[in-house]
Amino acid sequence: MIQGLLEMGIKDFRVLDAMSQVPRHIFLDRALWSRAYENRALSIGYKQTISQPYIVAKMTQYLISHTSKRGKVFDRILEIGSGCGYQSAVLSYFAKEVFAVERIKPLVIKSRENLRELKLRNISVKHADGYEGWGVSEKFDGIICAAAPKEYPEDLLEFLEVGGKLVIPVGFEN
Repeated sequence: MIQGLLEMGIKDFRVLDAMSQVPRHIFLDRALWSRAYENRALSIGYKQTISQPYIVAKMTQYLISHTSKRGKVFDRILEIGSGCGYQSAVLSYFAKEVFAVERIKPLVIKSRENLRELKLRNISVKHADGYEGWGVSEKFDGIICAAAPKEYPEDLLEFLEVGGKLVIPVGFEN
């Protein structure tokens, strides 16, 4: 998987290292384990998918591109649309705290189980609408969103610290 990411243009060694540390198969049903490291989105149930490794790597690379610092680049990252927790696990290598929001309750439960199994303790997962942030006065120096709204959600800026970074795909499906 890592060699494939390199060939597709993921050059930040920090991202490649984090991706190599997170066992993607843990986030999938056992029936899909043989396909876990393919560069494709796979079903996690509830009409949702785990993002393909390239997308996780590319979004993470965009998020941390402002610095060459190793380790915890951010104090607090908000992840919107955390699904089964895979990208949360990758982001945990770059933040002191990751706050993951998911709107589908069974996926919140699954995500918590997956992250607990990996003993990742700097991630909190909440069942909520991610576009409402984490809490009323919470601010983040990084926000990453898995969902692709048709228009730029300006309301998310209120959750971003001054100088913070937002990575979100915007546009139509095709």
